[in-house]
Amino acid sequence: MSVLSLTSLKVGLVRCETCGLVSRPYSLQNPGYCPRCGYKLFLRRHKTFQYTWALIIAATICYIPAITLPVLTRITITYTKDDTIIDGIIALYAEGSWHLALIVLIASIIIPIAKLIALGYLLVIAKYHSQAASIDRIRLYRLIDFVGRWSMLDVFVVTFAVALIQLQPFLTTRPARGVLFFAAVVVLTLLATKTFDPRLIWDSDIERKEVHDR
Repeated sequence: MSVLSLTSLKVGLVRCETCGLVSRPYSLQNPGYCPRCGYKLFLRRHKTFQYTWALIIAATICYIPAITLPVLTRITITYTKDDTIIDGIIALYAEGSWHLALIVLIASIIIPIAKLIALGYLLVIAKYHSQAASIDRIRLYRLIDFVGRWSMLDVFVVTFAVALIQLQPFLTTRPARGVLFFAAVVVLTLLATKTFDPRLIWDSDIERKEVHDR
C-alpha cells in the first residue's frame, strides 16, 4: 500500500476540525472529543453531500437575479438610471477604467460561476469516482477556499463607488436590490465550501460505504 493511498480511516485516526490535532477516536461509532481543545470529533461531516448541494443550488438560483437585477441606481436632476453588473462593467470600460472593469468582471461573473462549477465537480467526483487524481482535486478545493475570501470584492467596489459619487454635485447613487442577491450568492458559496468535507476526496468506495453504514 502506497503512502498516498493511506487515509485516517485506514490507520484508525481522526483529525480535529478546530485545532488540527490527529488522535485516535474513542470508537468508530462515537469518535468522542478532541483531547486538546475538547471539540467533538467527526470521522466525516454528517450529510455533507446534502448540505453542500442544497447551498450550491440556492446560490445558483440567487445568481440569476444577481446579474439581471440592477445593483446601482444613479439619480440626477434629469433622469434616474438603474445599472446591472454587466452595465457597470461596460460603463467602466467605456470610461477608460478597464482595470476596474476587469476586477468587477472577474469577481462578479467569473469567480462565482467557477466556484459553483468546481464545487459541483468535487461533489460528483467524491460521490461516484475513485481516488485517482486526488491531489489535483484537493488543490482545487484549497484554491476555492482561498478565493472565497475575495468574494465580496465587487460588493465593496459598488459601495466605494456609491460613497465616491455622493461627493459629486447633482448626482447621487444608491445600491439596488441586485446587491442583496449577489451578497446572498457570496455567503451561500462560502457556506458550501465550508460544509463540503475534503476528506471525502481521499476516501475509496469501500470507505465511503463504511462511513455511510455507521
